[in-house]
Amino acid sequence: MSPEEWTYLVVLLISIPIGFLFKKAGPGLKRWGAAAVGLGLTLFTCGPHTLHSLVTILGTWALIQAQPCSCHALALAWTFSYLLFFRALSLLGLPTPTPFTNAVQLLLTLKLVSLASEVQDLHLAQRKEMASGFSKGPTLGLLPDVPSLMETLSYSYCYVGIMTGPFFRYRTYLDWLEQPFPGAVPSLRPLLRRAWPAPLFGLLFLLSSHLFPLEAVREDAFYARPLPARLFYMIPVFFAFRMRFYVAWIAAECGCIAAGFGAYPVAAKARAGGGPTLQCPPPSSPEKAASLEYDYETIRNIDCYSTDFCVRVRDGMRYWNMTVQWWLAQYIYKSAPARSYVLRSTWTMLLSAYWHGLHPGYYLSFLTIPLCLAAESRLESALRGRLSPGGQKTWDWVHWFLKMRAYDYMCMGFVLLSLADTLRYWASIYFCIHFLALAALGLGLALGGGSPSRRKAASQPTSLAPEKLREE
Repeated sequence: MSPEEWTYLVVLLISIPIGFLFKKAGPGLKRWGAAAVGLGLTLFTCGPHTLHSLVTILGTWALIQAQPCSCHALALAWTFSYLLFFRALSLLGLPTPTPFTNAVQLLLTLKLVSLASEVQDLHLAQRKEMASGFSKGPTLGLLPDVPSLMETLSYSYCYVGIMTGPFFRYRTYLDWLEQPFPGAVPSLRPLLRRAWPAPLFGLLFLLSSHLFPLEAVREDAFYARPLPARLFYMIPVFFAFRMRFYVAWIAAECGCIAAGFGAYPVAAKARAGGGPTLQCPPPSSPEKAASLEYDYETIRNIDCYSTDFCVRVRDGMRYWNMTVQWWLAQYIYKSAPARSYVLRSTWTMLLSAYWHGLHPGYYLSFLTIPLCLAAESRLESALRGRLSPGGQKTWDWVHWFLKMRAYDYMCMGFVLLSLADTLRYWASIYFCIHFLALAALGLGLALGGGSPSRRKAASQPTSLAPEKLREE
């Protein structure tokens, strides 16, 4: 593990006892105490580069105040433009930010764009009320008022997920501050249920990364190995990549659970990133609060089992970095300048690559996803429904195997980063996934396979197991 990875791990682990301290605190202590801890962590890890996050926050707040009815698009343009400047600092002869500054900036971009969208929704709802002449009751997910500058700063620097996620909306943050009877919300038992696989994943990461180091792929000697060895190598590289993020995101979720952050009654049917989808009245007494069943789906960032064992490429995206996937679907995919599922996915993956950074490997990997999506949807709709139940089961196993190899292949671009290293590795295995996807797409089109928007969801498998296993 690098020094940066050790620092991330320490930050994640100390967030857990800090969460228990804040859980039963009042709204004021939660707001300003959590912001003080987050700002302290930012200053400690980023130093003077903390100024970048402050400039981004102030710019977004100014846009919200100036144009509340259109601030979402403006905030998106502002924060993504600042990311370009932020990543071009070395080219401009300015000090290069630390990796921790980059992590803070990435999560802050998501939070500020979401905040602007929530303020815009509030402004539009208020205008409708004025036009209709009567006031409606509280609307699910709507903010009570526009946050002040200090409230925006407290949300932005809240220590929860400040470097690793999960992403959460301002409405989720407010619900935590105003949580009724927080002592009745379970923390310890859900935390232990969530945390138990993390040590195993950590050991598997250390073992796999030691036996199959990524640096070997950059050496000339690697390309003297036989083709099967080169093909196989991407499997343990992606395995180590998954184990690393499983540990980080489980630890981040545990920090939230310790604080009771993102806890909602099960009846609210909360979604990762978005929060409750059904109105659920707050409990009126500690006894009623204690009688409710809660979950932490709002801050759930990874579904390890489904990531590994779902059948389709499309589903694999849904279960990975779940709160960020919600953000991309809500704020990028829905507003994409196209109606086609594949074109919308291409637009979303392009902006996702840009959000991650400017390394060519990101773009090569992310822009391979739409090709895989188009190929699997066309071929599946053309052939799977014609098979017997046994044939469909065999199809799903083959589909799952190819899905995992596609993600192995794309992961190499994500971790190698440079154009030369990525293309050198892909060329050494003859761009097999690209050609396989193109062949599957061509066959699906020839057999009359429908587009993703016309597929029947009922006929699509989601997992190889009859019942999805969950760590909780």
